Formats: sequence, structure tokens, C-alpha cells
Amino acid sequence: MPEVNMPRLSDTMQEGVLSRWVKKVGDAVSEGDVLAEIDTDKATMDLEAFDDGVLEKILVEEGTMVAIGEPVAFIGSGSGTEPGADAPTGQDAPSPAAPEDSPAQASESAPAPRPAEGTSTPGTMEPRPPTGATGGRLLASPLARRIAEQHGIDPASITGTGPGGRIVRADVEAAVAAQADTAPQQPAGKTAASNTSTDETESVEVPLTMMRKVMAERLTESAGAPHFYLTNVVAVDRLFALRAEINERFADTGTRISVTDLLVKACALTLEDHPQVNASWAGDKILQHPRAHIGVAVALDDGLIVPVVRNAATKGLDVISTETRALATKARDGKLAPAEFSGGTFSISNLGMFGIDNFTAVINPPEAAILAVGATTEEPYVQDGKLSSRRIMKITLTSDHRVLDGAVSAAFLRDLKRTLEEPLRIII
Repeated sequence: MPEVNMPRLSDTMQEGVLSRWVKKVGDAVSEGDVLAEIDTDKATMDLEAFDDGVLEKILVEEGTMVAIGEPVAFIGSGSGTEPGADAPTGQDAPSPAAPEDSPAQASESAPAPRPAEGTSTPGTMEPRPPTGATGGRLLASPLARRIAEQHGIDPASITGTGPGGRIVRADVEAAVAAQADTAPQQPAGKTAASNTSTDETESVEVPLTMMRKVMAERLTESAGAPHFYLTNVVAVDRLFALRAEINERFADTGTRISVTDLLVKACALTLEDHPQVNASWAGDKILQHPRAHIGVAVALDDGLIVPVVRNAATKGLDVISTETRALATKARDGKLAPAEFSGGTFSISNLGMFGIDNFTAVINPPEAAILAVGATTEEPYVQDGKLSSRRIMKITLTSDHRVLDGAVSAAFLRDLKRTLEEPLRIII
């Protein structure tokens, strides 16, 4: 009977959350059919079948964290599946999740029917005894456990009202309300203001998302590389004039070029002249890449992701503009494919829109460098003995000293500054 295992869906993925089963036990499946949805550190992705047959057994509940390579289901001929047999997620008798529940928790209101004691049903997990009295394993949904922990309540002390005594969200919320009702009354001398002050000093526990967890691991990995930083000031009046002219002349085509689009193209062209910078650290060797694949950092609510514009030096600004917008939208929707956020050779992080004048970015391993871009500001300057003003932008290159020396990075930054200050270089 072929196993369905948790796949590696990104280069940084070590484990994933099986957020939702699309198929249920007993369903016929064909190669390429979507069996389930998996939340990774980057996006929500599909778990596809690699065999034809019948989904005979589901091994993990929705919301379960599973390591890469671990089995999550079995596909067979159907001989081991009884009609009506179902997964531990309760897909045979679904009921709507509460409006505030996420899709990954929708299963808690509809767990699987429990077989009679001492028996097991093909296609189901072994029955687990109710919590507490039998001393068996705690039967509670992941969401219910988390809410109980946040309020300092032992889940084993809660009576479950779900099928088979399963503890669901409503049970925990009732226990929280009961705990509040039995809490010691506020002494007469206490005021509302002092009560508010006490509440504001309490820490709030924020569980790590998959993305935040992997970000922490990769940034810790990056911190092990010897970083050094070089900053240059770029006069951008001509760059902004070129951008305005392109957007005005091609407005009828829907083309809208951003500063980031110009930076992507300028970096890619400059990397062609400085192949040492378009490189990666590979432990016992350095890899210099023949093509410039530029990653553009996109901020999300629960972390940061770096989708990649591939072969950026060979693409026109209109194509780069279309790609960067599409990638950013897919990143925010959690719909990036693995090929769209892996394989970068150089990255850009632009915080200028937040009014940040200058900053240093952390290298995205295994890349050797990343460019941090600050806001555009106006400054006075003297030219030919006359006082004038100009718009400037500060750019800072962070380099991995294992791959790059100071002179190499400085030469790259010098030529990038020249390209941005003479922007016709970008389009010819």
C-alpha cells in the first residue's frame, strides 16, 4: 500500500502543518489529485497524489505539524476501506466551524465517530479514551489546547462535549468564563484605573507561525556569517525623471515602473560586470552564478518572504514591473510556488516607503550580499560654486566576508551608483 509522505515544498522547509484534508477516506484518487493543503514556512501549498487508487487511511489530523518524509496517509486498491470509514478529522459528518475559527481548526467541531471500545475501523486511527478519568491520552483539538494554555487552564480538568468526549473550543471558553466568575473579587479600595494598569503589565504569549520559526532559524544561520557594510549616497533626480517619463508615455499600456523595478534591473546589470558578487557560500566552496536572479523582500503580517525575479538582466522594465507586482500579490496571498521564492543570487530590501533614511539588511543565505535601500530625501549641495539642492537615496551593501572582500564589494557599489545616477544605462 503506497505511503503518502510529507514532501519538501521549499528549500528551507523541515516540517509543515497539514491544515486541511481535501479528500476523505474512501475517495478514489488519481495521480496529481490534491489530497490536502499544507502550510509551510513560505505559503499554503497542495499535497498531491503520486499514485492512482483509493485513499484508504489518513494518519494525521488537520492542524498537525509533520516532519518531512513522515507518512500522512495511505493509498491502496480500496480493499482495506469500509464504506463510511473516515479520517480522525471527522470529514464524514462535517459541521460548520465557528466564524472565528481558521480553516485549519474547522475539524474540531466535527471529529470522527468513535468505534466501540476494543474495536478499530479500517481507515481510522485507534480510538483514544476520553480525557481524565481513564488516564488515557488527552482528546482535545490543537486550538482548544492552545487557548487553555494561554489562560493557565489544565485541559485535563475540562469536560469535553464533542463526540467521544473530545474537548473543543467552546468547552475551553466556557472554562475560561467559569474561572473568571470564581476569581477573587476586587477589594473595595481598588480603582478601575489600577485594575487597567495591572492588565497592561501582563505579557501576551504569541505562538510562532511556521514562517516566523523558519525565519528565526535562517537569520540565526545568517548571523554566523561575517558581515560587513558599505554605504553610498546616490543622486536620484535623473532616475526619478526617467521613471516619470516612462510612466507618462506608456500610461495607456498600464505600465507603472517603481523605484524597486529600476533597482532590480540596475543591480542585475551591475552584477553581470561583477560576477564575484553574484555568488553564494557553499560550505567548502564558493558558487559564482552565470545569471542574476534578484530577490525582492516582501513584508507580510507574520514574517518576511523574498520572491525572485529570474534572469532580471535580460528582461525589460515593463516585464520586471509586471513580475514584481504579481509576485508580491501572490506572496501576500500565500500562493507562491517554490520556484518563485528559491534560487535567488542577490537580494534587495527597500524600506524607503517607511521613511527610513538608512539601514543595514541581513544577508539571505546562502547569497553573498544584499542591498538595503533607504528613503529619498532632499539635501543642499554646492556645484560649480553655486548652492543648489538635489534628491538623494542612501544604499547600503551587506556582504559576506567569506565570499567577498572590501574592495570587490566597493567596486560593485561604485558601479551601481553610477548606473543609478546615469539611468540611461538601465535601458540601453
